[in-house]
Amino acid sequence: MKELFISMLKTDDEIQEYFIVKSVAIKVGANNKQYLDLLLGDSSGEAPSKKWDISDGELSAIKDIKDGDIVKVKAIVTSWNGQKQMKIGRIRVINEQDEINYIDFIKAAPEDPKEMYDYIYGKASGFVDKDLNALCTKLLTDNKEKLMYYPAAQKNHHAQKSGLLYHVKRMLMTGEFVCQVYTNLNHELVMAGVILHDIEKLNEIEADELGMSSGYSFEGQMLGHLIQGVKLIDRVAAEINIPREKTIMIEHMILSHHYEPEFGSPKKPLFPEAEILHYLDMIDARMFDMQAALDATEPGEFSDRVWTLENRKLYKSSNQE
Repeated sequence: MKELFISMLKTDDEIQEYFIVKSVAIKVGANNKQYLDLLLGDSSGEAPSKKWDISDGELSAIKDIKDGDIVKVKAIVTSWNGQKQMKIGRIRVINEQDEINYIDFIKAAPEDPKEMYDYIYGKASGFVDKDLNALCTKLLTDNKEKLMYYPAAQKNHHAQKSGLLYHVKRMLMTGEFVCQVYTNLNHELVMAGVILHDIEKLNEIEADELGMSSGYSFEGQMLGHLIQGVKLIDRVAAEINIPREKTIMIEHMILSHHYEPEFGSPKKPLFPEAEILHYLDMIDARMFDMQAALDATEPGEFSDRVWTLENRKLYKSSNQE
């Protein structure tokens, strides 16, 4: 089993190790010289990486490196803007002599995807509301194959194999307790909103069966999963004859769950179940990002800056293992 190097990187470390290419591009720097800009990862995380000043001789060897390749690099760990990155000296794609197990390089949700799917489907199939039951179970069934491996994002929270299932399951678990406190909430409407709020990430994001995203689809870039989700619900709800008011309320929950226009929501939540959906989403996303940062931090130390948390550096208690 490969050691989890990404989470163990320290500034000034010299490393020679294998990583998976999460993204790659040849760019031109301020000095008008080409450099290789990569995001490299293993199952413990990912790190921005650069190979500066590519010579013409090197270019022919590295120009064919693509997303999903396993590469061997020799590099020095540096720090830039409070984040660790790798300054690459040498890089090559693996060959037949390299003994590599792909699973060592894939970030995956810590729970079995079938068990997560069954948990979510069990909640939906138990709805007393026949309309919400029919809508959720149909969309879960129709999308079961992709749900088994799809990430919830390309780069941010739950950007891992089966990450979308993991995100939805944890939101459902939190929502159960929230509805016990705020008894004015329609419990099944909240649960349905959780199950459906990100369903069109399956068509917004392009991802393979390893859960690795290569970017966004044409419709995903033009519309985004909120608008795509509204279109989907409008079509499917009409097919199975769900009342218009209930359809619009589900669509509103999807449309408003990002809350702010700059994050894609043209409307803020206009009823309690839509409001709580936003906060359930935020809780799980932020807890995920915090835990990921702290997993790569030594006890008694501060993490690298976390872009998704307003560039905060998080502290890991000296008593925390």
